[in-house]
Amino acid sequence: MSSAKLRAFLAVARHGNFSAAARACGLSQPTLTTQVQALERQHKVELFHRRGHRIELSSVGLALLPIARQLASLEVEAYNLLHDSGELHTGRLRIGAVGPFHVIEMVDAYRGRHPGIELSIRLGNSADVFADLENYVIDIGVLARFHDAPGFETLHYARHAIILFVERSHPFAQRGVVALEELAGQPMLQRESGSSTRRALEAALQQAGVSPKLAMEIGSREALREAVARGIGIGAVSEAEFIPDPRICPVRIAGDPAYTETYLYCLAERRQSRLIASFFEQAAALRAAPELSGVPQ
Repeated sequence: MSSAKLRAFLAVARHGNFSAAARACGLSQPTLTTQVQALERQHKVELFHRRGHRIELSSVGLALLPIARQLASLEVEAYNLLHDSGELHTGRLRIGAVGPFHVIEMVDAYRGRHPGIELSIRLGNSADVFADLENYVIDIGVLARFHDAPGFETLHYARHAIILFVERSHPFAQRGVVALEELAGQPMLQRESGSSTRRALEAALQQAGVSPKLAMEIGSREALREAVARGIGIGAVSEAEFIPDPRICPVRIAGDPAYTETYLYCLAERRQSRLIASFFEQAAALRAAPELSGVPQ
C-alpha cells in the first residue's frame, strides 16, 4: 500500500469530493481518482459511496480513516527525523489554540531558536482543539484551562489574573483597584457561556456571595471592548489579553481572586516526538524566565 494512495484517500475524506481533494494535493482530479480506485481494487473494497456529485465514506472507509491519519502523521515524523540531521533544522509543527495571546508568545520564542521549523496555528474552541489532536490534524494544543483528559500529556504554562476594565468616566477608573464585593449590583458585560474568563470570574463571585447585574452577553473580545467604551457596563478579561485603549481603564480586583491558566496538550503517545518535545521544552524555558510576568516560578 503506497503512502500516495493513503494521502489521496485522506484528502477525499477530508474535503468530501474529488475535485477539492485534488486541488489540495496539487494533483489533477483524474490522477487522484485513479489512486483511490487503485487502492479499492487492490483490496477489493469500496471506500466511498458515490451518490452523484456527493460522496460518503463506506463502513470500511470509516474504519480506515483513523488508521490512515496515524500513518500519515508517522510519515511526517519519519520525514522530519530523516531530514533534520538531529538538529531540528527542518520540519513542520502544527499548533491549535483557543486564542492568540500565549500561543504567539510561545511561537515567537520557538522560531528564534528553531528558525528552520515551519509553524502553523489553527484557532478554535477547546472541543475543536482536542478533536484536532486526536485526529492528528495538529500536534500541540494550547488551552486556557486544565482539562482532565486521559491519553494526553500536559504542561502548565502560565497563570494570569482576571482584571476589569471600564469607561474612563466610570468611578472605578480613578481607583485602579476594587474589592470583589464592590461588583454587587454593578452592570457586568459577559463573554459567552463557554468562555474561560467568564467561568473563572463567576466561580470567584459565587464563592464570595457577590451578585452583579448582567447587562449583556457578548461573544467577542472586540465587541466587549466597544461596549465598555460606550459605558454599557464593566468588562472582564485576562490581564494577558487586555489591549490598551484611550477610551477605557484597566481595574484590578484586590487579591486577584479570579484567574485564567494556559496549558499545553499533546497525545501521550506522541510526547517523545522530537518536534513536539522541543516545543514543550521551549515553553518550559519561557515559563521559567523571570521576565515572563504572571507565570508562577
